[in-house]
Amino acid sequence: MAHVVIMPKQGQSVESCIVTEFKKKVGDKVAVGDILFSYETDKASFDEESKVEGTVLACFFNDNDEIPCLENVMVIGEPGESFEEFAPGGSAPAAAPAAPAVEDVPQDTHATLGTVRGGTGAERSEASGGVERSETVSGGASSNAGVSPRAKHLASEKGVDPNQIVGSGPGGRVIERDVIAAAASPRSGLAKAMMAQGGLQAPASGSGLDGMVKGSDLKTWKPSHTDIAGEGSEFKVEKMSNMRKLIAKSMYNSLQNSAQLTHMLGADARKIQALRKKAKKAFEEGKIDANVTINDFVCYAVIKALKKFPKVNSHCLGDAMRLFNVVNLGCAVDTERGLMVPCVKHAEDLNITGLSKALKQVADDCRKGSINPDLLSAEAASFTVSNLGGFGVEWFTPVINLPQSAILGVGTIVARPKDLGGGVYAFVPYLGLSLTYDHRALDGGEATRFLKQVATEIETLDIDF
Repeated sequence: MAHVVIMPKQGQSVESCIVTEFKKKVGDKVAVGDILFSYETDKASFDEESKVEGTVLACFFNDNDEIPCLENVMVIGEPGESFEEFAPGGSAPAAAPAAPAVEDVPQDTHATLGTVRGGTGAERSEASGGVERSETVSGGASSNAGVSPRAKHLASEKGVDPNQIVGSGPGGRVIERDVIAAAASPRSGLAKAMMAQGGLQAPASGSGLDGMVKGSDLKTWKPSHTDIAGEGSEFKVEKMSNMRKLIAKSMYNSLQNSAQLTHMLGADARKIQALRKKAKKAFEEGKIDANVTINDFVCYAVIKALKKFPKVNSHCLGDAMRLFNVVNLGCAVDTERGLMVPCVKHAEDLNITGLSKALKQVADDCRKGSINPDLLSAEAASFTVSNLGGFGVEWFTPVINLPQSAILGVGTIVARPKDLGGGVYAFVPYLGLSLTYDHRALDGGEATRFLKQVATEIETLDIDF
């Protein structure tokens, strides 16, 4: 009996995934546990393993195709079995040969369904090497990136043209949240007329009254890497990865759509340095099961401070605030694929060793590419900590992960002079703290008091190992 392999749904916020590589092709024999294909969401990557043994009868997509979650991707069975009924959209792919000898099957032959992407535009199909391809030609914003079914339905309800929306899904796909943002942005008559002609991008908020987008706010689409002229002996043009484009868009949107300001303060680090030595010794002696780091102590102090300043532990929603009574702590992690910000849910319930293990776990999952995408959502965390101290950075201005109201940057420890009283001065280790906050959500005084509270918690931590 033929077995259908579908695109898994990795988290509630994921609508589609991009296949980075098909490991098995039409005609290949597979065993239980063999990797069929690798795929990625906006930031995490996964391998899909075969649940059955047999022969690949059909493959409905190609490498780098974006596939909706729960869509049929492949069919595995016995040679000669029918598989046409499993083809997405009702179109049958090229059949596998009856004789399953792998050497007789072209390695680049797997069928691709003609899928209209981008809503409007002329569809063009061509056959090459036994592979049917489909391309949509359109002057809109999402001509080749695609529009998710939910986004398309919502766009129809809201009267929004999805082809004029910059997608934030994998590969630039327009998803539901993009339509919601576009529908919330009022546009002048001139702006609507100019956008109808194509080739222009509207910001989330314009310069008109109540954020209305005017004609002067529209921007010309930036060319893709294939449009950049002059590549030669002096430089090469390298296309951004899907993840890099998403990070770039997120950072740009954060700075464009919030009033960000950074305050900096030093915290006396003698206490946490002493605690770090005690924790290391306790770990080596087997008294605790986590190697607690300086960053763990800082995050622990931040959690205590957030409980005393609930307005900082919040999301700014424009004209409303989402105030959290739990601490969902985000922690920036540097990986080979780029910056990720996983979240530790209900961090306030953890003791120092529990927090240390939780932070290490999500960081390891990010580096392995196995992190739950829901934990990477911008709305998953209520506050974020970004630590560059390991790189020797003393101070910096971190960018807020919207809709969060603030983010704390942690720098390296540097010796600085301090008045110890009685006219005695000495060099004391200081930890650099940089708080970037959204001035729409927090006043400078409250932000400063919170930052001072973080420093106080660091300087007075009392943990027994």
